[in-house]
Amino acid sequence: MTTPLPTTMQAFVIDPKNHEDNPLDNGALITNHPLPTIPNEKYALVKILRAGICNTDLEILQGYMGFGGILGHEFVGKVIQLHPTASQSLHDQWIGQRVCGDINIGCCNFSSDKNSTESSNNDTSSTSSCCRVCNNKFNYNQSNSQMSRNHCPNRTVIGILNQNGTFAEYMTLPLSNLHVVHESIPDEIAVFAEPLAAACRVVEQGLVQFRYSDGEECRGGDRVAILGDGKLGLCIAEILGREYLLAQQKQQQEQQNGGGGGIAPHAPILFGKHEHKLDLVSDSGVQRRLVKECYTNETTQEEEVSPHHANQYDVVIDSTGNPNGLTLAMTLCRPMGRLVLKSTCAAGVKGFNSAPIVIDELNVVGSRCGPIDRALELLEGNSTESVAENGVVVSAPLRMEKYITESFPLSRVRDALECAAKKSTMKVQLVMAD
Repeated sequence: MTTPLPTTMQAFVIDPKNHEDNPLDNGALITNHPLPTIPNEKYALVKILRAGICNTDLEILQGYMGFGGILGHEFVGKVIQLHPTASQSLHDQWIGQRVCGDINIGCCNFSSDKNSTESSNNDTSSTSSCCRVCNNKFNYNQSNSQMSRNHCPNRTVIGILNQNGTFAEYMTLPLSNLHVVHESIPDEIAVFAEPLAAACRVVEQGLVQFRYSDGEECRGGDRVAILGDGKLGLCIAEILGREYLLAQQKQQQEQQNGGGGGIAPHAPILFGKHEHKLDLVSDSGVQRRLVKECYTNETTQEEEVSPHHANQYDVVIDSTGNPNGLTLAMTLCRPMGRLVLKSTCAAGVKGFNSAPIVIDELNVVGSRCGPIDRALELLEGNSTESVAENGVVVSAPLRMEKYITESFPLSRVRDALECAAKKSTMKVQLVMAD
C-alpha cells in the first residue's frame, strides 16, 4: 500500500522584500510550507534526496536576480508521483527513478499552475503558445535544444527566477528536464551533475580547441587560462584537463602510426589563490599556478601584470566569482582572443574600464548551463572517446567526493549556508530527511 504524501514540507524560503545586514537573514526555514502540486501531465513530483549549495545561492541571498521563493538548484531526487492524467507508460518509465535535472524550464511546459514563485507576464498555457525559441522558429537546427534549454525568453529557473528550488523536501519539474542517474553513482556524487554540466558547457559551446587542423597538418591548439580555484573553476579544470589529455593522446597516437601528429597541444593552466585547492586537480591534466605569479610584484600583487602572462592566452575563463577577476582576465587575454565569463556577481565592478575589450578587440562570451547527460556520463565513467581509427580511450569516473567539505540536514540549512560562505569551504550539501 502506498504511503500517503504529507500536505506540508520543510523549505528554505527567501523573502525578496528583506534587505538585512546579514544576507542569511533574508531567508528562513519554513516547516509547514505547502507541498507543491503537479500542474499537468508533463510534470513529476520529485522527493529531494540531496541538494548542493553553490556561489550563486549565496549571491541570491545578497539580492542577485531579486529572487523570492525556495532557494537552490543543484540536486538529486527520486520521482514519486506523476499527474493523474499521465499515461501508464510514463508511470512505468519514471516512478522510482533517481534523477537530476536541467534548471531552466521552457515555456512549452507551462500551465496555469506552475508552482512558480509568482505569476509571469510571459506565462503560456499550452504548447500552441510556445515561444519561437522553443518551437525553433528561428531555424537553429542542431543548436535548438541548447537554445531552448538556456534561452527561452519566458523561462523560469529553479531557485533563481520565478520557480521554487531544491532546498526543500519536494519539488516539481517537467519530465523533459529530468535525467536518470545510474545506480553506480551515489547521491552525494550525483549532486555534482549540475555544476559539472556548467563546466561542460565551455566544451559544448566550442570555446576551446586543443588542436587545430590545417588541411592534413595539425597544429597546437589554444593556450588556455582558467581563473579561480573555487568549485566551478575546479570543475572547469577537471573537464578541460580531460579534453587536453584526449588531444594529447590523439597526437601521440598519430605519431605512433607514422602520421607526424603535428604540434603537441598546450596544457590549460588553472590560476588560484590556495595551494590546497589547486592540489585537488593535480591529476586532471591542467597545470596549477598561484595567481600571484601573474603579477610583476608577487608580494603585493599590484595591478601591473607580468609580461610572462599579459596578453599570452588565446582563451581566458573567468570563474573567480569576484567582479575584479574580470580585470585580470582581460589583461591575460591576447588581442582578438576569447574571454569567457562564468561568474555571476551581485556586486558590480567599481571603476570598471572596458577600454581593453575594445582596444584589444576581445571576443567576450558568456557561458551558463550545460548538458546534464554529459556530466552524468563523466560521473558514471562510461564515456568513450575515439583517439584513432583503431583505438579508444575509456574515461574513468570523475572522483568528486574530494570536493565535499561537509553535509548538513535541511533543519540546519542556516549552518550549511554559513559554512558554504567560508573561503576555505569547497562543496556543502543538504541531506533531506527520509
